[in-house]
This record gives sequence, C-alpha cells and structure tokens, in this order.
Amino acid sequence: MDALLPATEITALLGRGTRFEGKLHFTGRVRIDGCFHGEIRSPDVLVIGEGAEVEAEIEVGTVIIKGGTVTGSIRAAEAIELYVPARVSGRLHSPEIFMDKGVLFSGECTMAPL
Repeated sequence: MDALLPATEITALLGRGTRFEGKLHFTGRVRIDGCFHGEIRSPDVLVIGEGAEVEAEIEVGTVIIKGGTVTGSIRAAEAIELYVPARVSGRLHSPEIFMDKGVLFSGECTMAPL
C-alpha cells in the first residue's frame, strides 16, 4: 500500500555539483541545486535552490525559485515564487506571481491563467 507523501516532502533532488541535460518529467516535488539544461514538465512543484544554474523551458504546477540563476520560459498553472538571491531572465506566465524585493529579473511577465 502506497502512503501519500507530505506536500513539502522532496521526491527527487539534483544536488550541488551535479549536471544534467535533457528532459525531466515528474510528479511530486523535485528540487534542483545543481546545473540543469533542457526541458522540465510536471503538474506538481519544482523548487530551484541557491547555487542552481537552470537553462530550461519549464512547465509545471508551481515553481519556487529560492536562489540560483534561471534562464528560459517558465509557465506555471498555479504560481511562480521568486526569492532573493534568485536571478531570473526570460518569460514568466502564471495566474499568480510573487517576486521578493531584491530579486534580479529581466524579461516578460504575464499574470493570467494558462
């Protein structure tokens, strides 16, 4: 019998010092602290931590960027959250977008349902 994981439980981690290139499709909550280049798809939550370097087309339920550098297009069905010291450049599209004071953002931002 499968037990449900708590909503804050990380189901996978790409840790510091790791590099990955390709397509990442997942369910649950995934955290990236390393380098990722490619495509990320999920109906659930992506967390990008401090020190991460992500260059990707991202389409998820919710993305929480707690730091690191993210370049590319981010589409979230529920919300995008950006916290200091995040550096984000590209296109953001989500019904809810939160940007902490001090986040470095350059690009285009659209707040509307997907």
